[in-house]
Amino acid sequence: MTQKNKLLTLSSFNSQYLKHIWRDGFQDENPEWTKWNAPYFNDYHAYPSFSQFEHSPITDYLLSNSCKCICLDGKGIGMVSKNWIDEVTRWLEIGIVIYNPIYWHRGIGSRVLKIWISEIFDQYPELEHIGLTTWSGNPRMIHLAQKLGFKKEAQIRKVRFYKEKYYDCMKYGILRDEWIN
Repeated sequence: MTQKNKLLTLSSFNSQYLKHIWRDGFQDENPEWTKWNAPYFNDYHAYPSFSQFEHSPITDYLLSNSCKCICLDGKGIGMVSKNWIDEVTRWLEIGIVIYNPIYWHRGIGSRVLKIWISEIFDQYPELEHIGLTTWSGNPRMIHLAQKLGFKKEAQIRKVRFYKEKYYDCMKYGILRDEWIN
């Protein structure tokens, strides 16, 4: 079966999906995904047991209305998020993490973000812009944003220091009418 024929959905997190995410993303001391998802914050914490993970702030966030689980054939493999930078001015940003590298480079990110962006624009009919922020050390996320039609709106130079090197903060955005078209 090819990857395109597999069932890809976004679902609210449940205990089963949380176990998948813990195994793939939060059990090891130094998982690969942490090297790409804002590693300069250095805030990753491994959880040796599922019980510890289940009672963590990470799980609280995953269970919130800000997140959904990326499910591939019924297995939780990642998450998408939406976060208000300023709800009053309707400034919202999205994020995505696919925890296990075996699911990278298969088009899953672009497929699931298409679902997520459409869902957000449907949920918030007054919203005119969705943003996505990454760093210059993550060329795959930059490519994904561009592939989906996001425009580079800002590049804040040398504000992310990681492994003795400076990187830029990269801000992308898409407008409702650009997404619909």
